[in-house]
Amino acid sequence: MVPFLRILGIETSCDETAAAIVERDAEGHSRILSDVVLSQLDEHSAYGGVVPEIAARAHVEALDELIEAALKRANVSLADVDAIAATSGPGLIGGLLVGLMTGKAIAKAAGKPLYAVNHLEGHALTARLTDGLSFPYLMLLVSGGHTQLILVRGVGDYDRWGTTIDDALGEAFDKTAKLLGLPYPGGPAVERMAREGNAGRFDFPRPLVGEARLDFSFSGLKTAVRQAAQEIAPLSDQDVADICASFQRAISRTLKDRIGRGLQRFKAEFSPTAEKPALVVAGGVAANLELRATLQGLCDKNGFRFIAPPLSLCTDNAVMIAWAGLERMAIGIAPDPLDVQPRSRWPLDANAERLIGFGKRGAKA
Repeated sequence: MVPFLRILGIETSCDETAAAIVERDAEGHSRILSDVVLSQLDEHSAYGGVVPEIAARAHVEALDELIEAALKRANVSLADVDAIAATSGPGLIGGLLVGLMTGKAIAKAAGKPLYAVNHLEGHALTARLTDGLSFPYLMLLVSGGHTQLILVRGVGDYDRWGTTIDDALGEAFDKTAKLLGLPYPGGPAVERMAREGNAGRFDFPRPLVGEARLDFSFSGLKTAVRQAAQEIAPLSDQDVADICASFQRAISRTLKDRIGRGLQRFKAEFSPTAEKPALVVAGGVAANLELRATLQGLCDKNGFRFIAPPLSLCTDNAVMIAWAGLERMAIGIAPDPLDVQPRSRWPLDANAERLIGFGKRGAKA
């Protein structure tokens, strides 16, 4: 039987500094003892995006205090922790170095095993923490850096069924917001404006809709938005709202087609069981309510459970990193050596077909 386990998680892959303490009992039940996240939004908003050097310095300044706060809130000491889990990639290399080096130092000083966690695996396994989900299931990861449809077979066992061939969905939201003069981060700003807009005013393209492949593309949609805005400039507030609403509808319809085909493939490849198949959505864009509603309706139509973890666990957080470490410990995966290196690119499915974005350092993710 798997023993009771408690772990410290550290997350510094982008612009949130986070630490958390999570427990897992012998039956696999979990408990979040603390979850501390410090956003760097104010530091980056003036630049319209994340500045890697600023992010890394902010992690250095905040991480030690956040770890102390996580231990204090959990009412535990390092002696009560069984292991350290730190994000090792993918992400901004400066931030990854801060978190992983801190995790190594704590592991060495406290005599604890270290687990260098793939940030994407943290997202992939969160639904098992929140909903007790069994393998296999589908995950749609939609964030500023990734748009992927992934079959989650088990811990460390992933098949990438679809990925973006250009911009990630979160990137498309951010760049559209910047084009329209909306504040950073762009996703929430576009969603707010879209509520006041006419989604039928602009007929924006829905890239790859109708194709059998399960990949995504948002570059052409982003270009169409820019052209529409230039044609009617200067833009009124209503123009901006209409563009946002039409842009969001195009994305919603695109996801409906892409994910719908993924659900059909899942049903064709896996025999029916007593438990409903599931689609999990993760990443910052998962906070968008219209996209959630689209995916919920799609799952209802196809007989799938739709699982969207709490918003605090969809965006970058240390709880998911701690949980991924616990999952690895529970099945006997050995800890990582203290000379493990961070990886700015680290795909969950290293065997997936190479698409645009694959360079000398490997696939983006």
